[in-house]
Amino acid sequence: MADNPSVEAGLSAFTVTLIIRRFDPETMDEPVWKDYDVELYPTDRVLDALHKIKWEQDGSLTFRRSCAHGICGSDAMRINGRNRLACKTLIKDLDITQPIYVEAIKGLPLEKDLVVDMEPFFASYREIQPFLIADAKPKDGKERIQSVAQREIFDDTTKCILCAACTSSCPVFWTDGQYFGPAAIVNAHRFIFDSRDEAAKVRLDILNDKEGVWRCRTTFNCTEACPRGIQVTQAIAEVKNAILAGKPAIPAGV
Repeated sequence: MADNPSVEAGLSAFTVTLIIRRFDPETMDEPVWKDYDVELYPTDRVLDALHKIKWEQDGSLTFRRSCAHGICGSDAMRINGRNRLACKTLIKDLDITQPIYVEAIKGLPLEKDLVVDMEPFFASYREIQPFLIADAKPKDGKERIQSVAQREIFDDTTKCILCAACTSSCPVFWTDGQYFGPAAIVNAHRFIFDSRDEAAKVRLDILNDKEGVWRCRTTFNCTEACPRGIQVTQAIAEVKNAILAGKPAIPAGV
């Protein structure tokens, strides 16, 4: 019996050309595009193609990956001009009659091949204080109770995996390295609208900065790029409204 599930399923392999933007800071002044022909199955992912290139053709190819199941967020890259996770992008969903272009995400310093320096991204994330802040002790010394309706208000923004796909798809972020970016605002939203948190005003003040939410131009690139389906642009709009109101807008009856 064949070891490959695709073979077991009777699927046929075909040759796909990947054109990858390569960069080695030790030997190059500028990135260059290099093409690779890879035998793949329709159910393979772009990550599988990168593995085959690294393991069978060019061991110097450098990229990040960990869980390979769309949870760690480490393999965000630009595939055919769109920010995606390589582990969630199936070959069958791409036009294989044309080469598949793969490059590093934009707006962050390029380190090597498909790897960028994530420190500016995480610096913005840390600045919005992404943790629960609550001085008041919970009633009877037990857990902080929250209703289903209260949780639902910020449930969408708890899904962020910090892959930077949204932030690095933002034209404002490309041109202004000081902008907090969508991911930081999404994670601020997660706590601003949490009924258990007591520092909403602090985070709203942080984001009411010239490099905060007002730099957003509502292009929806971030929402389209999010591999978790988070309504990023909507979350940013809700933070803007909270700043204008001076507090998070909690629906009546919650």
